[in-house]
Amino acid sequence: MKVVRAEIIAIGDELLYGQIVDTNSHWISQELDLMGVKVVRKTTVGDDRKDILAAFASAEARADIILITGGLGPTRDDLTKPLMAEYFDCPIVENPAAVEAVTEFFKKRGREMTPLNILQGHLPSCCTYVPNKVGTAPGMWFERNGTYWMSMPGVPHEMKKLMTDFVLPKLPTLFPLPIIVHRMVKTVGIGESWLADLIREWENALPSTIRLAYLPSLGHVKLRLTGFGTDKTEIENDIQKQIDLVLPSIEKYVYGYDSESLETAIGKLLSVNKKTVALAESCSGGYISHLITSISGSSSYFQGAVIPYHNQYKEEILHVKNETLKSFGAVSEETVKEMATGVLELFKSDFGLASSGVAGPKGGTEEKPVGTVWIACAGEGFIETKKLQLTQDRILNIQLTGVAVLNLLRICILEK
Repeated sequence: MKVVRAEIIAIGDELLYGQIVDTNSHWISQELDLMGVKVVRKTTVGDDRKDILAAFASAEARADIILITGGLGPTRDDLTKPLMAEYFDCPIVENPAAVEAVTEFFKKRGREMTPLNILQGHLPSCCTYVPNKVGTAPGMWFERNGTYWMSMPGVPHEMKKLMTDFVLPKLPTLFPLPIIVHRMVKTVGIGESWLADLIREWENALPSTIRLAYLPSLGHVKLRLTGFGTDKTEIENDIQKQIDLVLPSIEKYVYGYDSESLETAIGKLLSVNKKTVALAESCSGGYISHLITSISGSSSYFQGAVIPYHNQYKEEILHVKNETLKSFGAVSEETVKEMATGVLELFKSDFGLASSGVAGPKGGTEEKPVGTVWIACAGEGFIETKKLQLTQDRILNIQLTGVAVLNLLRICILEK
């Protein structure tokens, strides 16, 4: 089966200047991948006639489908429409259906039409008009020499609507597409190289119809298994067999699958076991509480949190002993133990979590450099602690602490 090749061209100076992040290309790539279309290049080009025309010519030489976003506004710096007309050598003419749609759009919103707005209904004569049901800039579909083009607005929700309603359903009618299935196995608490060593034999024995990719992120490593074939059910079953084979080797690190987040997995564990949790966050400053409460239904297991950033409140609210702070300091195993048990008692929860560290970039010492963090999880009859040696970056340290604390809670729920 021939590989269907796609190219994405994002147009706009604002993308090159970093004023706007190009989330469109990311979303389009994901959707095409799910359909078995291979994105061979993504190009970002500014509002320059020569550069845009060169991008068009370059894309046409290698792609079967070319998807263009941006540059369809009514102002003079929006060049996509006139340059597509130039590239395809056809005039821009009034499209009655497009003019009617733009007029109706403004009418429904009680807004006044301007001559520039009316011109949005004028399109290259050689394109197929594709209605934009959520905006004023129409989509434009072109076909030439077996290559298909779609020009869409850069506004994300407008682009997505055109892709979902028109482009994605049309692709299977143009090309024979393979069936591709992705499954994600999500791990935490183990680095990419260690994980690779652990599953090397299994990876080497994977069938040729299944590919494995390692996708590391902050404190996590995702294993993506991609299956190819002609029968979706068969592919799904083959992937599940491989997951079942590797799971005994990595089960203690696996917290979820596919789109499941660590905080979602924690919520499920707490709910199933009818347990509650409370937090005492110092260096993480409420970030872990934010993660937990981002999940709908977290009120059933999240009791509350304290952010005793100053030592005075570690003593007054959590009853950390003054002599503990004086002898060992705020960033110590002894202190986080007392913080965890203190917040456990304060909120009468089943688990108490604590974090205290030197987030940076200032405040480090030779004994406790920036990135030194202690975390703890307390429950009935136990206290588990862990020392982290993180980075020089403050935000990164806060995020990594969040992952480590949630993973410590996950382990304690499973083991205790």
